[in-house]
Amino acid sequence: MRDDKYFLGYRRAEQERLQAQARQLAHESEWLFNQLAIGTGDRVVDIGCGPQGCLDLLAARVGSTGTVVGVERSADAVALAQAMVSENGLGNVEVIEGDARATGLPRATFDVATARLVLVNVPQPEEIVREAVALVKPGGRVAFHEADYVAHVCDPQLDEWTRAVELLDAYSRANAIDLYIGRKTPRLLRAAGLVDVQVNPIVHIYPPGYQRRSILADFVENLRDRLVEGGFVEHDELTSITQKITDHVADPNTTVVSHLFIQAWGHKP
Repeated sequence: MRDDKYFLGYRRAEQERLQAQARQLAHESEWLFNQLAIGTGDRVVDIGCGPQGCLDLLAARVGSTGTVVGVERSADAVALAQAMVSENGLGNVEVIEGDARATGLPRATFDVATARLVLVNVPQPEEIVREAVALVKPGGRVAFHEADYVAHVCDPQLDEWTRAVELLDAYSRANAIDLYIGRKTPRLLRAAGLVDVQVNPIVHIYPPGYQRRSILADFVENLRDRLVEGGFVEHDELTSITQKITDHVADPNTTVVSHLFIQAWGHKP
């Protein structure tokens, strides 16, 4: 998958981080699903579900008469998601390997299409939004939970933190990825034809000891090979950057602010 421009890559540590993220963000996703009134018998697609996504949460909501389909590009992530489905006895969930831009699923057959933290990691995010809208029936609901790097800061400031963000931004721009897509997501939904688009912003302070405090260093490690091979930074400098960030966030006196998260949803006329 060297030609795959998915921002965070597919290394095993990233799959494990995504599995942890599913638990960490579950309450926020549950709130969003309440706004969508997802219930018994609904047919839902989770686009870019990764190794778990929201599959278990959605399965509980739609019940035995409903269906959840997870779509994921990475074969490794699909296998992990299928194992999770099997281990938890989620008989109403199917996970398929496919492209979020062209899932191959039948048009206008789902009650809900949703994705979490997908658009911020890929080129041409508008194509995924259009695919999600195409998959739902008239009256169906579409929801995205997206990130915007504008709020991801620390205090006291750290030069290596600033440098890491600059590197991620430079890499993303070179690969047509928008790290600030969160603020644009409501506009993308409207452009794709949704109406009554609603928005919910979320920002967190990550407390000492919380796994997501290290997320910036984790992302840099995901991109290490691509950053070095692409000439964005030297290997030794990158090693120093990640170590300084790791040490900084380990200090309980350091304040770590999350990304700005934007939940945006609407329905298809």
